[in-house]
Formats: sequence, structure tokens, C-alpha cells
Amino acid sequence: MVSHLRLAALAMLALALALAAAPAVAESEIEVDLKLVLAVDISLSMDDEEQQLQRDGYVAAIRHPAVIAAIRDGLNGQIALTYLEWAGTASQETLIPWSLIDGKEAAEAFAETLAAIPLRRAHRTSISGALQSAEMLFEASGFRGLRQVVDVSGDGANNQGLPVTVVRDRLLDQGNVINGLAIMIKRQGVDDFFHLANLDQYFKDCVIGGPGAFVMRITGRDQFAATIRRKMILEIADAEPRITPAAAPVLREPVDCLVGEKRWQRWRSWGE
Repeated sequence: MVSHLRLAALAMLALALALAAAPAVAESEIEVDLKLVLAVDISLSMDDEEQQLQRDGYVAAIRHPAVIAAIRDGLNGQIALTYLEWAGTASQETLIPWSLIDGKEAAEAFAETLAAIPLRRAHRTSISGALQSAEMLFEASGFRGLRQVVDVSGDGANNQGLPVTVVRDRLLDQGNVINGLAIMIKRQGVDDFFHLANLDQYFKDCVIGGPGAFVMRITGRDQFAATIRRKMILEIADAEPRITPAAAPVLREPVDCLVGEKRWQRWRSWGE
């Protein structure tokens, strides 16, 4: 039986061979329509099944014909894509470095590489750490993009590292866009002290920003594949999601952007 590590190595080789077919110019000279960081939550608050559904959703989306068509329809017909997994500040790992996606072959190679890498989970939730990692990835991408987007998935509020708004505002000042995928699946029998019933509102108030920024929600395990695919198409096509306006605006208090840090400190105090 071939080990996970051997599968991952073989897939990485396939990706390298596919990308070798790209135009023979320096990466710094390659212009793309979009530089997209997929920043994916692997915190322990998501169970093994959710982690697998999330990974499978990204694999399916990247190789989906509608996503590839959206890429080819762009001005340059190609994007730069990288896949970052994150949890706490010490758990930020780029699984697949910046890759040129210009059609089916490159998309398939990227997807196969991602599918072959074993899943992992880690402690804590540092959305600010994910955004900092994305910032560094943009700086060292080697591509020139018409747009730069960070796509952050998450099932909880920031509870480690810098306040998320500090890093968010810095990325927005640099002209980036941050979109969110709020994973709102409440597991039975799990202590819900850290659970945010309004996680999508937290993302809207505290995480996302930039022209056309949006949040999508996942509230059921059967929604991962379709939601991730739709989200990527909107980001690649630079289109805003269709929202049916309500009859009257719903007034609400803004979310406390330090709610995660405060709950973590309270939880720690109970153990002292």
C-alpha cells in the first residue's frame, strides 16, 4: 500500500511537471487576473468529517469546469493560487505554494496534489495569524495580479495573536480584499462555550473587507462542495453575490471583535 507521504510526493511531482509547461518567462513577469490565497481553518473545533468535507470541497471546486471556465474568461486567462492551512499562531502552513492555474491541466495537478496530502488538526484559532501569513505570501508570490484576495474559512472567532481587525485593516490599506466562509455547524454534545451563533456577522464586522467583499455560510455538512465552488467562482470572476434586499433594514449591535480573546481568557481563568 502506497503511503500518504509517497502519494503526496508523487502528486507534487505531477504539479511540477504541469507547471513546467507554463510560458518560459520569469515568474516575476507573469501577469495574472487574480492572486488568491485559500486560507483554510484546521482548528480542533472542527471534527475529522468536517475537515475531510472541507478539503474535498476545495479539491472538487479547483477542478470543476465552471471554476476553470471562470479562470479562462479573465483578461489574462490565468490566476495564481496558493493553499494555506491555519489554526493557532504556531500552526500556519502553506500546503501548496503559489501556482499558475491557466486551464484544466494545471487545475487538475493542483487538485491532485491537495487531495494526496494527509489531513491535520491543530490547537487554537488565529485568524489574524492567517491574514499575516497571507500578507507574507503576497509579498513573495512572484506574480503580478490585477487583484489580490484572501479567502478565509473558519468556524470560530480569533482567540490568539494580534487582534484580527489590526491585521485586517493593514491588508485592506494595501488594496487587498478579504472574503469569508463561516462554518456554522454545531456539533451535538460539544461544549458550546466558544461557539458563536452569529459567526457570519462576526466575519462581516471583524474579518472581511475591500471592494465587493462577502461572507458565505455553511450550516450543514452537505453544503461544503457547492458553497466553496460558488465562492471561488465569484472571487475569480470578480462578481458580487446576489442578495435579495429585505423589506426593511435589520438594526443590530456591532459584534465585539475581541469576543474570542475574551472567552479564551475567561476559560483559562476557570482553571486557575
